[in-house]
Amino acid sequence: MKVAVIGAGPAGITAAYQLSKQLKEVDIYESSDAVGGLAKTISLWNQKVDLGPHRFFSNDVRVNELWLELAGTDYEMVNRLTRIYYKKRFFHYPLKPFNALKNLGLIEAGRSLTSYGVQKMRKGTDESSFEGWVTSRFGKRLFEIFFKTYTEKLWGISTRELNADFAAQRIKKLSLWEAIINGFTGGKGNKHKTLVDQFAYPTDGSGIIYERMADFIQKQGGHVYLNTPVKRVLTRDNTAYALELEDGTIKEYDQIISSMPLSLLTQRLPDVPESIQQHASSLTYRNTVIVFLNVQAKDLFPDNWIYVHSNDLRMGRLTNFRNWVPGLYGEENSTICALEYWCYDSDEFWKWDNDKLINLAKEELKRTGLIKDAAITDGLVYRIPRCYPVYSANYKHHLQPIEQYLSSIQNLQVIGRYGAFKYNNQDHSILMGRLAAENILNKAHHNLWEINTDYESYQESCVITKTGLQKQ
Repeated sequence: MKVAVIGAGPAGITAAYQLSKQLKEVDIYESSDAVGGLAKTISLWNQKVDLGPHRFFSNDVRVNELWLELAGTDYEMVNRLTRIYYKKRFFHYPLKPFNALKNLGLIEAGRSLTSYGVQKMRKGTDESSFEGWVTSRFGKRLFEIFFKTYTEKLWGISTRELNADFAAQRIKKLSLWEAIINGFTGGKGNKHKTLVDQFAYPTDGSGIIYERMADFIQKQGGHVYLNTPVKRVLTRDNTAYALELEDGTIKEYDQIISSMPLSLLTQRLPDVPESIQQHASSLTYRNTVIVFLNVQAKDLFPDNWIYVHSNDLRMGRLTNFRNWVPGLYGEENSTICALEYWCYDSDEFWKWDNDKLINLAKEELKRTGLIKDAAITDGLVYRIPRCYPVYSANYKHHLQPIEQYLSSIQNLQVIGRYGAFKYNNQDHSILMGRLAAENILNKAHHNLWEINTDYESYQESCVITKTGLQKQ
């Protein structure tokens, strides 16, 4: 059997890795020059960095066993410190009640609790939007402080226009009351991934997991084709049978797994009904611009990353890579900070030149007060197109017909954040890849569209510790 996998991000390369354990002819096609997708690790100024903060955490034994299979003992447990920057104050995230009370002040804290109480007495709140969903669980005032600004920076649309599925996938069943209990108990018994205060991280960066997968695939006789974009999947008699590469080359396969952007895959398929094409063109993605800055100091601030909720700063998230593992910075005495900005293709910001972006990032980082007078000696801009599938209010209206259409095509599976149009973490994508391989190897019938939609999928049986898997 010959299998092709499009895209070497966590989902695609996991599928190829699992397939390569039993098959010799597994080919993976990646448009960029490295594997790992959004979770890749790059070398920069004699250090290593990821494309933003990519912690790994899962409760799913299938995912954790696979991750440990690749990591071996080459990982450390990182104590997470994440804070929210709002009005020149830092709020611990997950919530620490006394820290929040101190920063909000008694009057604002009282307003927030009153708002929460009023919300709890209301009935019939519309929870179809992100704003309605979060407000019903935290109250209007806390929504405005801790959710609204950051979310609108990320998605570029009003929180009233953002579907509640984003909150359901990211915040799950968390409420203000549960967050307070978590803060007082120090996280004991916590089952919410968003509140986890420790996570496993490879000593050489998150990308090493996927680089080791690529090495294994090639040793087994498969191929990892880098800088080789796929133009489209070819079908015949409602069956996927080949890939057409951008250079016009046709490659035939028995099975095809795709993690290329769902909208592009669908629009480029042969003989796609016009209605399906219109649905595909209505799905939108958000772009990321990361500006890496080399700051000449070692102990700037203690956070792994910070969510920037202040609306006077354009950046949305700030990562300090010196606070992850020593393997990233080695003997260097500087700190690499990554400032993330989000935009659409149509935004003027996406077209800014690198110098303008670097100058903006320098100015904003200094304004936070986090680096004091430390010098910034270098800057680098990294652009990532189509990295966030936008859950607009009516996205399901467009997505569901596409799901039904693609499911009718034999020998084709779509996976991953791009490929399935789902806001996946690494663990979701790894699971998608593993189950897609099982569908081929074992003739299983896993419904890959269901991954990252069910709260209970987080309630599995184990977590990774420094000594390996530990049952919960």
